Amino acid sequence: MPTADSQLIITCVVVYLASCAVIGVWAMRRTSSSADFFLAGKSLGPVVVVMATISSVMSGFGFVGGPGLVYESGSSSLWMVFVSAFSLPVVFLLTGKRLRLLVEVRDILTLPEAIAARYGGMWPALAMSAAIFLGVIGYLGTQILAIGTVLQAVLGIDLLVALSIGLGVLAFYSIAGGIVAGVYTDLFQGLLMLGAAIAVLLQCLKVGGGMQSISQTLWAMEPDYFGPWGSRGDMAALSWMLLFGIGASGQPHAVTKLMMLKDIRQLKWSALATGASYLVLAMLWMGIGLAMRTLVARGDHPELENPDLAAPTFLLQYTPELLAGIVFAGLLAAIMSTADSFLNLGAAAVVRDIPIALRGRPLERELLWSRIVTGALLVVSAVFALYMESLIALLGTFGWGTFAAAIVPSVCIGMNWKRATGQACVASIGTSIALNFILEMSARHGYALLPPGLAVGAVALLAATVVFVLVSLATPPPRLSREIDALLDV
Repeated sequence: MPTADSQLIITCVVVYLASCAVIGVWAMRRTSSSADFFLAGKSLGPVVVVMATISSVMSGFGFVGGPGLVYESGSSSLWMVFVSAFSLPVVFLLTGKRLRLLVEVRDILTLPEAIAARYGGMWPALAMSAAIFLGVIGYLGTQILAIGTVLQAVLGIDLLVALSIGLGVLAFYSIAGGIVAGVYTDLFQGLLMLGAAIAVLLQCLKVGGGMQSISQTLWAMEPDYFGPWGSRGDMAALSWMLLFGIGASGQPHAVTKLMMLKDIRQLKWSALATGASYLVLAMLWMGIGLAMRTLVARGDHPELENPDLAAPTFLLQYTPELLAGIVFAGLLAAIMSTADSFLNLGAAAVVRDIPIALRGRPLERELLWSRIVTGALLVVSAVFALYMESLIALLGTFGWGTFAAAIVPSVCIGMNWKRATGQACVASIGTSIALNFILEMSARHGYALLPPGLAVGAVALLAATVVFVLVSLATPPPRLSREIDALLDV
């Protein structure tokens, strides 16, 4: 909890929250159409796209949940972090060019619309819309819980009160400005956190006595914690490597950023910049978790009540005030802009994608309904996060896995393989949704159907991919329009 000498930290956070309201007003003036609300007018430069992509992927998942996972599980988390630095550029190279061209060819605004254009018919688009909506609920819950955790630590208030404050600011910010508010906050936050991550890593090494001292302390405490698999074991580590190595290409909050890029020729260097920037931000993820575990192991700090408090506790008690204030403001910026991305995806699914699939057109007064649905999604996701009662990182892994299993086969394979069919798209998405929720809910109620440590999302991703390939081969080849056939040859 903050003390009397942490007024600078509180000031930074309060100034940021006020800035969100200002950004919301500014973005609302720039949001006059559905294209603005969902794709920022398809007019973003490469720097904005890179910063928005890494910020949305890290967000509350990485900046709050990541250090908590490292604190609890050690090097198990490495299998998420470093593989993502290489898999994120693949998102640009594997899907970026064709998706961006498809936006121009068919004038689409959302990922389900891209699926409809690729496969034809209502069912592929409807299945993708349902998968995105369900994934949004899980992943958005991660961001909301992270907002509450950060505000609770900084302001010293009850979690429910902290959640109420965060939700109130986020509601105005997202409902008013749509995706425009999110991406420009990402730009500021991403640049800020790149510098702050390096400064925080240096502080972690200083507090821990250097990497050699940290390694010796943690190895003596528990060899498995600092071993190659971490304390969660080989099954968890390897399934996370699969899920985050391949699954990054199925994250709609990253994929849709590519659809906003103004100039497609900037994709290649944007891919390299995304991977490098993610590695820098990952220093904060790993550094804080290891430093806090070292302090506890040495008896210099009491055991944390909740691993998710690792980042707030380290910043409040072991980091210079100004740096802590900057990082806390950056954390909130990342969390809120990512939450805005998910709210945008969920609203698009309800207001635009599902109605278009069912009746051929979106709801009337689309922009108004998008804002109404955004508010409703906030409430539903907050209830879901409180019900799950998971570590922020594990809740985020569930959301990541839901997206990956549903989207990777249909988008990443389907946009690179002409033989892929609409029936395969529907079958693989249905498989992914069923497996993710059956396996997760059964484990939640004490009926684990998988070996200990094996990630549900990894199993669902493998099963959905196998179903996609087999059904594509078993069904008649698709009849592609001339423009889609040419696009897949690019």
